[in-house]
Amino acid sequence: MIETRLLNYFVTVANEKSFTGAANVLHVTQPTLSRQMMYLEDILGTKLFERDSRPLRLTDDGLLLKRRAEEILAMVERVEEELSSAEEQVEGVVSIGCGELASAKILADWIAGFKRECPRVVFEIHTADADQIKQRMDNGLTDIGLLLEPIDMELFEYIRMPESERWVAMMPSKAPLAKSEYVTAEALADIPVILPSRKKVLGEVANWFGPYYSKLEISCTCNLSTNAALLVQAGAGYALTIEGSMPFMDQKDVKMVPLYPNLRSTSELAWRRGIAMSTAERRFIQYIKYVRNMEN
Repeated sequence: MIETRLLNYFVTVANEKSFTGAANVLHVTQPTLSRQMMYLEDILGTKLFERDSRPLRLTDDGLLLKRRAEEILAMVERVEEELSSAEEQVEGVVSIGCGELASAKILADWIAGFKRECPRVVFEIHTADADQIKQRMDNGLTDIGLLLEPIDMELFEYIRMPESERWVAMMPSKAPLAKSEYVTAEALADIPVILPSRKKVLGEVANWFGPYYSKLEISCTCNLSTNAALLVQAGAGYALTIEGSMPFMDQKDVKMVPLYPNLRSTSELAWRRGIAMSTAERRFIQYIKYVRNMEN
């Protein structure tokens, strides 16, 4: 079994790119640190460092271990924080993965309301698409995820968000179609398009295009709408995206036109079923359920 102390030593060496620099940070001697890293390599049966390089470089196995070690150390730190918080005064960290969705505004209101009751709870927000958030939840790095369907919810408990997400075509504000009330699949068939990169979501979009999908000129795929907006501004094409992902965008440069026929998606606030929760996470979910019941 590898001690977390060894993993911490290893990550520090990797970040400092020097045994001497890492030894200074860790307040140990350089020979001691070198012996510890050789011991770690013996345990794992692989070489972690290219010791002849300056600055010090990691091998491929070293790079893999660095990613996993950082995840493990982050989890250990969170567990220590959660176990040290008292039940009567809720403390701790709640990690939330959140897509660029209209429902994020509702989530923000829930967080703000909960913070008024439990001000010592800290929220960590990680922005990514649903597949990436789900992977972080599977790895124990994220507690709760705001996920855009379609996604496999078999292992999750969830609350369906009250607001659905409308799909739009984002285009330059001076484009001819920007003056339209809506845009059709036929109208987009002859224009370079930027599509979502999530496979399941792409499937939904392909169904909406129907027979015109095979005629599309796909310029790019993109997992976040903010990057898609930059591509639209640069002239790379029109982007199909969620309207609520760009609520604060200045439409001086880009315009969002609804699709016709209407295309909408739902989103869920989800957490892993059967996983032990921290007090802070449990209380936050209880708060959300209470608010939803009051709204209904």
